[in-house]
Amino acid sequence: MTPVVNPFRHEPTGTWSYLVADPRTRMCAIIDPVLDFDPKSGRSWTAAADAIASFVRDQSLTNTWILETHAHADHLSAAPWLQAAVGGQIAIGQGIRAVQRAFRDILNLGPEFPVDGRQFDRLFADDEEFAIGSLAARAIPAPGHTSDSLAYLVGDALFTGDSIFMPDSGTARCDFPGGDAKVLYASIRRLYELPASTRVFVCHDYGPGGREPRCETTIGAQRAGNVHLRDGVTEQEFVELRTRRDAGLELPTLLYPSVQFNIRGGRPPPAESNRRHYLKLPFSGPTD
Repeated sequence: MTPVVNPFRHEPTGTWSYLVADPRTRMCAIIDPVLDFDPKSGRSWTAAADAIASFVRDQSLTNTWILETHAHADHLSAAPWLQAAVGGQIAIGQGIRAVQRAFRDILNLGPEFPVDGRQFDRLFADDEEFAIGSLAARAIPAPGHTSDSLAYLVGDALFTGDSIFMPDSGTARCDFPGGDAKVLYASIRRLYELPASTRVFVCHDYGPGGREPRCETTIGAQRAGNVHLRDGVTEQEFVELRTRRDAGLELPTLLYPSVQFNIRGGRPPPAESNRRHYLKLPFSGPTD
């Protein structure tokens, strides 16, 4: 089965969102949509999401799913806005519960913040099968970057989230809560068992070396040339490389705003008494 894949790039965050469609039934799914956000002003808007919604309408498609590969730490999700605009169930992997528990403690959200995943319409079990029109799809667990990471296999197209990038960009960091380089190694090795011709669509690409951003490769190309994890790289070698690289990385600019939205299914924290929403930022350092 060959789904039609349309990529949408969000340049400020280097994110690729996707609309994957069944040409037979004209049903579709949206993967990893982005809400525009300015951290300096706290203002959000929907230009990126509106481009996807407009495409759905212009192509007379019926959207059935809004699929999150994980609770992203580098952009806010536009899932609820798109659900209101074009429909579809908002779904993520069941590992989101562990992420919710971790950040409830980190952000001191209190016992009133639910950590059972109820903020989403559907929590996929490991390797759970579902459909997009007549296209068979599967939610493949891919933890390691985060504990809730999934890859979605739709026909011959694999959407990897942040687990692997383009071959010349390697793999995702593993130093977030719930991250584990050994686990990521095993997750990627499992993805590499798919046919070499499987199309791979990544969630981020930053154009290393000044090349144009790209979004598509294959399992065969990853196995042959991924700069972090290609055939022949041992678990120990990968863990040492990943640990060394992660130690020099700064936290993403949008980490705390993103997580506070995304563990809530793409919604802000509840409004306070003045009807405004506020985002928390943990502080560490000298105090009086």
